[in-house]
Amino acid sequence: MIVGLGNVGRDYEDTRHNVGFMVVDLVASKTKKTFRAGKGEYFFSEMRHAGEDVVLLKPTTFMNNSGIAVKDAVERFAVDPADLLVVYDDFNIPLGKLRLRKGGSDGGHNGVYSVIYHLNDDCFPRLRCGIGTAEVVPGRDMADFVLSKFEAAENADMEKMVADAADAVFVFINSGIQAAMNRFN
Repeated sequence: MIVGLGNVGRDYEDTRHNVGFMVVDLVASKTKKTFRAGKGEYFFSEMRHAGEDVVLLKPTTFMNNSGIAVKDAVERFAVDPADLLVVYDDFNIPLGKLRLRKGGSDGGHNGVYSVIYHLNDDCFPRLRCGIGTAEVVPGRDMADFVLSKFEAAENADMEKMVADAADAVFVFINSGIQAAMNRFN
């Protein structure tokens, strides 16, 4: 299962916090799949790739409650957390950079915190997509920053990062987290 974290609704489209949605949307597009409403609070798409059944998931619970939808979908589709890849934004990583991990803490990301809390497990792979800037502005409200749209000058870096992240998803599906880490970290 590949989970893209984000917020639903027009107000959040193309914001930094919706990079996870952008990545799973691109994976769906490359495989000519579309999303449909699930029986829980999520949109999903199913596909077969490299001999694997894959579920793409976009929670509709909003970022801070993503774990509710993820837990429901993991149970419904009988997915082992080791076979779950959570894709999300990280403002602590420079724009355009990717970091994959096998598991660990939430790193201060509320969506990941929710997933860990609801799964009662932090041993699931994750793909962090850098949305940060070289400048750290003292007193900057990080909520406003992550909910902002990318600047025009950042769009090329963002688009390349989303494309690279989609490629990392395919490597994860084909060869596992270690191969994806070796190639994209």
